[in-house]
Amino acid sequence: PKTDIVFLKVHKSASSTVMNVLFRFGETHNLTFAFPIGGGNQLFYPRHFLARFVQGFSPRSPQQFNILCHHMRFLQPEVQKVVSSSAVYFSILRNPVQLMESSFMYYKGTSAFSRAHSLEEFFSQPYHYYNPADSDSHYARNLMTFDFGFNPDGVVSAKRVQLMLKAIEASFDLLLISEYFDESMVLLKEMLCWDLDSVISFPLNIRDSSTKSPLSDTIVEKIKDWNRLDWEIYTHFNRTFWERIDQDIGRERMQQEVKALRKRQAELARTCLQGIGSVAPKDIKDSSLQPLQHGKAKILGYNLKQGLDKETERMCRRLVTPELQYSSALYKKQFAQKRP
Repeated sequence: PKTDIVFLKVHKSASSTVMNVLFRFGETHNLTFAFPIGGGNQLFYPRHFLARFVQGFSPRSPQQFNILCHHMRFLQPEVQKVVSSSAVYFSILRNPVQLMESSFMYYKGTSAFSRAHSLEEFFSQPYHYYNPADSDSHYARNLMTFDFGFNPDGVVSAKRVQLMLKAIEASFDLLLISEYFDESMVLLKEMLCWDLDSVISFPLNIRDSSTKSPLSDTIVEKIKDWNRLDWEIYTHFNRTFWERIDQDIGRERMQQEVKALRKRQAELARTCLQGIGSVAPKDIKDSSLQPLQHGKAKILGYNLKQGLDKETERMCRRLVTPELQYSSALYKKQFAQKRP
């Protein structure tokens, strides 16, 4: 199994669920994480990543960490200082139309979105709301482009798009697609030589459907146009994703793998969860499993079954612990004060 991993956690793309997979694997195998200084869940985002943002990194005696997966704005030469040269790099992408709709609800408080009542209103005159000079403007345009380290306001030319795609291809071993999450997990499992249980997950940081709004065709086209760089990245890597499946696994075996994954996930849900799945924030009984609520989004969580034996309870709890709580528990564990 591969244990040196860089995951570029792209915002609003099922990346919290992927992070849970990495947290669990890292915890089970006693791996070290590259945590932001002082804990927290972002490596001084939205600044470009620097090695010195990592707790315990020192240029004089560079220590290498196994897993780098907290939110960062990608800058490979700096990333290379904190992980082994054999580390596997991967990220996840999402259709920019859904990504924009999700960001609008989740980052409602940002300068570009706070005054617009709806995406329709925002797109009626985007530059009335959007100012590229605002420090939080990246949430409102080409967010994936930004997270990968590029300029989200760059002119869209064929040449720029080509350079960007080539740079991403040169840096990353695999790009997952959140719309095909199960297929993505199968590809990830194959690439990392992990077993099935290591990539099983329950969806985390997901919104209640009551806060999702259907989009008209007109708005969909405006979103694609506004996020043209993201759209180019997404369509390109969505294509290579399926090429990779055909080449490495084949559609038929992929179907079987996905079936096995879903079957196992259903088994774990029956073992671990009260009821059939995620519940509204007000219905979460254990406050330590309460996900962060943000913007206008309503983030769902889980209730664990009562009376599980210790070992099962621990496994189940890992599966449903929200990102912030899990991250801070791992941070405390990794930097526990060594008592004299």
